[in-house]
Amino acid sequence: MSQLPYRPKAGEIPTNPGVYRFRDAEGRVLYVGKAKNLRARLSNYFAPLYSLHERTRRMVTTATSVEWTVVPSDVDSLQLEYMWIKEFDPPFNVRYRDDKSYPFMAITLADEAPRVIVTRNAKIRGAKYFGPYPKVWAVHDTIDLMIKVFPIRTCSDASYKKAMQSGRPCFPGQIGRCGGPCSMKVTIAEHRAMVDDFVAFMSGGDQRFTKALTARMMEASAAMDYEAAARYRDKLQAIDAVLGKSALVLASDTDADLFGIAEDELAATVQHFVVRGGRVRGVRATTIEKEIDISGADLVDQVLQRTYGDAAAGDIPRQVLVPELPDDAEQLEAWLRERRGRPVSLQVAQRGPKSDLLKTATLNAQQALMLHKTRRTSDYVARSQALTDLQEALGLTEAPLRIECYDVSHLSGTNVVASMVVFEDGLPRKDQYRSFGVAETTDDTDSMYQVLTRRLAYLDRPEENEPETIGGAVLADAESPEATADGEVVTTRKRPRFAYRPQLLVVDGGQPQVAAAARALADAGHEEIALCGIAKRLEEVWLPGEDYPVILPRTSEALYLLQRLRDEAHRFAITHQRKRRKRDISSVLTEVPGLGDTRIKALLRHFGSVSALKNASPEEITALPGIGPTLAEAIHARLSR
Repeated sequence: MSQLPYRPKAGEIPTNPGVYRFRDAEGRVLYVGKAKNLRARLSNYFAPLYSLHERTRRMVTTATSVEWTVVPSDVDSLQLEYMWIKEFDPPFNVRYRDDKSYPFMAITLADEAPRVIVTRNAKIRGAKYFGPYPKVWAVHDTIDLMIKVFPIRTCSDASYKKAMQSGRPCFPGQIGRCGGPCSMKVTIAEHRAMVDDFVAFMSGGDQRFTKALTARMMEASAAMDYEAAARYRDKLQAIDAVLGKSALVLASDTDADLFGIAEDELAATVQHFVVRGGRVRGVRATTIEKEIDISGADLVDQVLQRTYGDAAAGDIPRQVLVPELPDDAEQLEAWLRERRGRPVSLQVAQRGPKSDLLKTATLNAQQALMLHKTRRTSDYVARSQALTDLQEALGLTEAPLRIECYDVSHLSGTNVVASMVVFEDGLPRKDQYRSFGVAETTDDTDSMYQVLTRRLAYLDRPEENEPETIGGAVLADAESPEATADGEVVTTRKRPRFAYRPQLLVVDGGQPQVAAAARALADAGHEEIALCGIAKRLEEVWLPGEDYPVILPRTSEALYLLQRLRDEAHRFAITHQRKRRKRDISSVLTEVPGLGDTRIKALLRHFGSVSALKNASPEEITALPGIGPTLAEAIHARLSR
């Protein structure tokens, strides 16, 4: 099928901004998108099918119709796209999986006497929220410190109502835990003023309160009212304790939201840092499942829409900092300004403290993504589902309980190495990982053929053979004595680990790598072992002799397992290659007279990489303490050969 039957004629699609929807035969909305120019955007989906991204191809071939709605401006298209995604939850749009529901501190401003509470309900009418906090105890600790400075109400609505009717303080008020009107110590108006101060402090106005309390403490001390001075001192200590829980990371007048994003082909994680008054007041982590290919800029667009689509005006800051600007950054700014009622700037932090904080958020996102993938792989139910899905997708007779994955790594065609990682029952067996050196090769496919030929040869070795080695590593277990029934001790051999037969071989790559691996299996006489390849760019799964790849759903546990295998093989190959490169350069440097191990380590540590050291001038090498001009010239000359 070269052309989709429901494709509209080019002249039928307007050039206005708007929002479009793809539907299937049952009328279900599959995908929602927006465009500044509907005709230009939709024409991309109706390009020749072979030129489309595999997952985009699956979406447009699943759909049976497309419709669009023209809107007056790009800002309107933002709002309409957000509303439709929320309403229809299309399966091909990115899907959000918040790691958990986070606890917030909330002040119920709509109440006659507002109270401060810990809640996970983000929709209390008229409430002012602070957070989210990572743990519930962190919110309670902050509240305990805050009510020492601003003693506002903490009791329940029932306790408050009973106390106000009876004229007797509520129980928390009797023990000094509630400072509302129900404690019979303040009026409703006085309590409201304390609530306003509480909110102002938590919103970032901490300097004003610190200065005011310090001045009152000094005045009381000068008047020799030491009891009052001690109370002010205790309040200052409570404020310092609250501020100590969130260090000043930006200028004290900075209100901003920072979004650190880490992604791969299947998923993305977002770390949202809420900065108010220069301090990180809350952190939220979100995981996103990607069903079709989406650029980093488009991902930022979707994240901002979801974050601020239903946000109150007071929750939108003056600055929003992101890793990269989406194409419709101006329209997003206008949309945020409209929702906030005041100007909002959308920026990429490129230098200074904001850039450093954005890097921290991004690092947290990278760790969250790694943890998300690890948890999915290690979860028993997910592992079982992954192995079952793999069996069905690849047409195997049994679930692949032992899987070996291979990756080839090189540096501009030199220093070629390969890795073999082993997963059993969906979990890594690091004690059975192996690395290979490839002395001579023509390309990656030849390297893959060589490595698999060497590995498969061990499947046919007799078990009584002496331990084999490859690259100096022992590839068999040592002998172990066992006692017979009559007490005689005999020496037997365990089965060599390298002789274990895998049910599935996975190679990093597409058709060429799979073809090379299939040739190695055929030449070794082990065509009974299943084989597939996973191509990184599109996460396609290739089978031997097939013209088209197997496309697994992006939320498939099987695809996550294959991706983890491929990533682990790549990591192991890179690690081995770096060790070899470091060993090679170290052996070269030892030939320089006067250069010992200590100075070699200092050189590599100072320049950070072998390439940087090779490109350094004698003058730059001389800058390192302990290395004079003559020695620097000798090092430069040796590395320049």
